[in-house]
Amino acid sequence: MVGFPRRPSTAVRYIVRALLLIFVFYSLLGPSDPSQDGSFAPLRPWRRLFSSSGHPIDKLVKAAEKEFASKIAKATKSLPDAAAAYRKRRGRHPPPGFDQWYQFAVEKQAIIVEDFWDQIYHDLEPFWALDPARIRKDAREFEMRIHIRDHKASTESDWFWTQIWLTLIQTIEHLLPDMDLALNPMDEPRVVASWEDVNEYLREAAKTKTMANPKEVVSNFGKLPPVEQAPPDQEQMPPVIWESDKHYWRIVRRGCPPDSPAREAEVITDFDQTPAIADPFSLAHMRDGYVANYTLSTSFCHQPDLQALEGIFVEPLSVSATKSLLPMFGGSKLAVNNDILLPAPIYWNEEDRFVGAEGASIPWEAKHAMAAWRGVATGGRNRPNNWRSFQRHRFVAMNNASILSDSSQPPPNFALPSPRYPLPDALPDWISANTNIGFTDMMCLYVPPPEESEPGFPGCNYTVPFFSIVPSIPMADQFHFKILPDIDGNSFSGRYLGFLKSTSLPIKSTLWREWHDSRLVAWKHFVPMDNRFGDWFGLLAYFLGNGKTQGRDDVAKKIAMDGRDWAARVLRKEDMQVYVLRLLLEYARVVDERREMMGWVDDLL
Repeated sequence: MVGFPRRPSTAVRYIVRALLLIFVFYSLLGPSDPSQDGSFAPLRPWRRLFSSSGHPIDKLVKAAEKEFASKIAKATKSLPDAAAAYRKRRGRHPPPGFDQWYQFAVEKQAIIVEDFWDQIYHDLEPFWALDPARIRKDAREFEMRIHIRDHKASTESDWFWTQIWLTLIQTIEHLLPDMDLALNPMDEPRVVASWEDVNEYLREAAKTKTMANPKEVVSNFGKLPPVEQAPPDQEQMPPVIWESDKHYWRIVRRGCPPDSPAREAEVITDFDQTPAIADPFSLAHMRDGYVANYTLSTSFCHQPDLQALEGIFVEPLSVSATKSLLPMFGGSKLAVNNDILLPAPIYWNEEDRFVGAEGASIPWEAKHAMAAWRGVATGGRNRPNNWRSFQRHRFVAMNNASILSDSSQPPPNFALPSPRYPLPDALPDWISANTNIGFTDMMCLYVPPPEESEPGFPGCNYTVPFFSIVPSIPMADQFHFKILPDIDGNSFSGRYLGFLKSTSLPIKSTLWREWHDSRLVAWKHFVPMDNRFGDWFGLLAYFLGNGKTQGRDDVAKKIAMDGRDWAARVLRKEDMQVYVLRLLLEYARVVDERREMMGWVDDLL
């Protein structure tokens, strides 16, 4: 078992053990992300940051340009080319209705790169191992559903997320076959099958990858009985068991490989102290101190120390999870979850508090050369004995000049920046001058009795020594700042799309997967940040300067503008429609009894 330091004084011996574990794990695993440049080796020690060869971020930006150019070069311009790209990447014929999907995408002026839909196939592939009747039954019997019959979508639910998803699906219902969709109403994802089970599902699914003779392919979808009509009697399935262990880490780590650090590590249960920041666990996705493999950085299987650094693992707002492979749709998930991703409702709804469209086009030169963040202390249920393990608390504390100035005691919930980063001599003053970061609500879930409360203080009694409530900044006004860090809350951050569509620079730290991930390239469209935030000060120094060297304002502006321009082309509501149409055509095939013989093959006849 791998332990974690409970006190900073014991860190060295645990870090050595961590390095040995990571070396063995990644030596066996091999390259972690084939989409990344091969030079991003899992284990590569940090070199001197300001060497004669330049800053490491310069190299990451250059590599991102190359990766993006390679991705865009795959764009298809005709239906036969799109079908050929599909067969090459997916190993099957496209689903029935693929020609209508393609025409719809063209009408919506979508950029068609087959890689853009990788998330769909990652989500659906395990279901090819299940009996279609079982999948249909699980979806039909779930408490929150959208039904599609005869090209009309409907629901019995008045939950606002369901209603928003319904409005999205109704824009494409005329192109959809009959199906039932089970929807997750919670912030937290629900489905976590074990790695062993998923691996077996994928082995079985691989056996179904065939290219049927075009003359024998079935090109139409089946019909389902009316919603109000009970289906024929089916074989009874074992009941779904829902888990409610508030310590979510115990549940989700089963989705990691059995020999991964997350599965082998000791489970932390004491969060009432400064958490250990184990930088060695980040080596697999970092290069010279900065995130080089963004996709891998969002996985926690090689980062067991995150169990004490993320609220979702400590105590989420709610937990209702199952190891059964249910066809449940939701807006975000962790890398190991088996939920099926849709665009999040808040993206489709375009609420001003998440988009702030009025300020999104402020010229770069008119912005404050600072980083700004406002938010509430979400992430889960923060209490007197666990708040130190919440990510937003950690990030805000790191940007508190008063805490940084207090050398009499170690930081309450973060690690001081590594000397590897080129930081100013007076770090507190520099942070105060370059950031505008704070909480607008402490989200106290423990209310102390009056005799223990601070008179007139609107925060949590237990965090009074560390945080002050600051005035809110409307989303539109946040765009007056050049740098906008984006930090996970209870799940994904709903502001991310608004940040991407703006002329400010998003710096993204997350463990959450979303529908659009395959369309974006880190260091080209946004700046990635490690979930420990140890690179935050280095990022600020690079973009804003550290008093000794000039900031790279030109690089910050280019990434911000490239991200905005690209978001305007591939993250529109029209792109959400195209994505969901493709997803639901594939899902309808997976739940059809004739699925292995179904497809679109007009280009081959």
